Amino acid sequence: MAEIAVNFVLDRLALFLEQEVNLFRGVRRKVKYIKDELQSIRGFLRDVDAREESEEVKAWIQDIKAKIIDVRERRQGYGLNLLEQGFCSKPMRDSWHDHRLDALLLEEAELVGIDKPRKKLIGWLVEGGSRLQVVSVYGMGGLGKTTLVKKVYDHQRVIEHFQHHAWINVSQSFKINELLIDMIKKLFGEIRQPVPQGLDTMGEVAIKMIVKEFLQQKRYVVIVDDIWSIHAWEAIKYALPDSNCGSRIMVTTRSSDIASYCKEPNGHVYNLESLAPKDSWTLFCNKAFQENSCPPALQGLSENILKRCGGLPLAIVAIGGVLSTREKIATEWEMVHRSLGSLLEINDKLESMKNILLLSYNDLPYYLKPCLLYLGIFPEDYLIGSLRLIKLWTAEGFVREKERMTAEEVAESHLYELISRSLIQVAERSPIGKVKRCRVHDFIREIILSKLRDQNFGAIAIQHNTRFLEKVRRLSIHNSVGNVPQNNSLSHLRSLFMFGLDTIPKSYVNTLFSNIRLLSVLDLRDAPLEKIPNEIVNLFHLRYLSLRRTKIEKLPRNIGKLLNLRTLDLKGTNIRELSSDLFKLQWLRHLIVYKDERLPYSPFCDLRGFYCKVGIGSLVNLQELSFMDVRQVGSIVRELGRLSQLRELGIMELRRQDGPELCSSIEKMNNLRGLNVKSLEEEVLDLQFLSSPPLLLQQLQLRGNLEKLDF
Repeated sequence: MAEIAVNFVLDRLALFLEQEVNLFRGVRRKVKYIKDELQSIRGFLRDVDAREESEEVKAWIQDIKAKIIDVRERRQGYGLNLLEQGFCSKPMRDSWHDHRLDALLLEEAELVGIDKPRKKLIGWLVEGGSRLQVVSVYGMGGLGKTTLVKKVYDHQRVIEHFQHHAWINVSQSFKINELLIDMIKKLFGEIRQPVPQGLDTMGEVAIKMIVKEFLQQKRYVVIVDDIWSIHAWEAIKYALPDSNCGSRIMVTTRSSDIASYCKEPNGHVYNLESLAPKDSWTLFCNKAFQENSCPPALQGLSENILKRCGGLPLAIVAIGGVLSTREKIATEWEMVHRSLGSLLEINDKLESMKNILLLSYNDLPYYLKPCLLYLGIFPEDYLIGSLRLIKLWTAEGFVREKERMTAEEVAESHLYELISRSLIQVAERSPIGKVKRCRVHDFIREIILSKLRDQNFGAIAIQHNTRFLEKVRRLSIHNSVGNVPQNNSLSHLRSLFMFGLDTIPKSYVNTLFSNIRLLSVLDLRDAPLEKIPNEIVNLFHLRYLSLRRTKIEKLPRNIGKLLNLRTLDLKGTNIRELSSDLFKLQWLRHLIVYKDERLPYSPFCDLRGFYCKVGIGSLVNLQELSFMDVRQVGSIVRELGRLSQLRELGIMELRRQDGPELCSSIEKMNNLRGLNVKSLEEEVLDLQFLSSPPLLLQQLQLRGNLEKLDF
């Protein structure tokens, strides 16, 4: 993780050399020198991350990071933008117990919920065609992939069906020669023959040839457990021949992408899911009480504790083991439920579980780690909107545009990669199959919160007078502003969130906005606010502003001073009109201003958009615009043709005579993915002048009297 800070700095230095060098005499040479020096130590830092650095090196890295952030903040005080925050991680202990090895020794009676998946996997192994097939089993760490596959591997049908059997453990830091030699020993040992001499001195190709020749024209099954990269699979697969004998390979991994890659061109993918509630309860009771029953006095607490396990067998077994040593009284169990986060750090059984889950975090590339840590900002069990998350990551500078990809598209690819790695769970999908809302498992969240604290990535104010480190840069206030001590300086704050607040004193708001000049993200969604202070327009660095579902009725004057604003989310507010000052926000990418309320006894919503003056066509970087009410100024429809970057457009109260202009504008929107058009009541929605819809259009919603639609 030590490499992250340097990588972020290198990215920003490159950008600086491209865009800002003309501001200072001689600065190009000095910045280039710094960039070259950082590149020269990046390789060392990668090695540091891989080896779990010493305390001295960790302290050195933390010192580098602190200096980098200080430099960035000093420059921002002069209105410049160079650096984004990097992150360093606290490594795991030097040694810990790997429960995957224990999984190979579990007895049948100790397992629950494996009958159906085992039957399916056995069928895939022993049935089907004669071509070599790969069966991939994937799921988050702790689900029991190794345990399940071992019971499949040891089943009598599998043993009898194949001539040769081998099991190899790959893990993150594998050495291909050692893996192949281990496989050779198992294959030759199974038929009680001595292994070829000189194996230890052979090269990789020679060792692969021995495996390949041994398995040629044989029906074999090989288990490749715990694959972490496509590179690992590529290194192994060419040693395993397809002799058209019905051979099978079964792999386990935490990544759905790796699982899909391994099974090509022939094979199956099995997504191992969490235990069903009934099976979770059985496993919990067996571990906590050594029987399939729970004392009535502990029923409610046991259910609450089990809920936090989220059907994860590793967590259920670990926590059940901890509870089995505690007194069977409510106060003792309530304390365990309340302090699970801290117990992960100090209890040996729970720490082993934490370290297994940490493997997934440590395996992340540097650009994904801050994206995952950001989810700790949200409350427990909070369903996070994917579009919101994407905009926040972009505003924080975690992602940058790539060739032919916007920053939002890069951020979306990061989200799907974290889902693929089983670190983020999909909670809801849109009608076209995109991720709409997501969540993190409770114990992944506990790991995230631990990293937030260790790296001073952010602070969660969830208790009265929450104590946090000096120079906090991200603050999430839960339930009450009283959770933030009055004496804390927030002058270094870059991101502020509020969740579940009932009241915000006016004096607190005024004081707050006078002290947070470096703020780049302000998310006040659902906050009890009726007015936003005028001081907000002094937040020059603000890139993301959400007032969604507040009681705000108008924006402050001079909103156009927020020159760096990318996202303005006013959905669900009472704002109906935007001033022309907004057109100064040339970097604005997302403008969301509408209110929809469910009508009583009706499946439809009362949708209200915003009025806008002529000039919105100047916001040429807009990617999302909804919903604009054009009944007062129909000529605005013509301006929309200048917004060629639009991905989402919502327009309402359209008159019949506006139809030709709208069609003309839409034909210029080559990037449009979503279009929502609503006509004035009793008016005809005239779109017959649109020869064909935009090529990339995925969603189309039309509301009104439609006479004709040719495309």
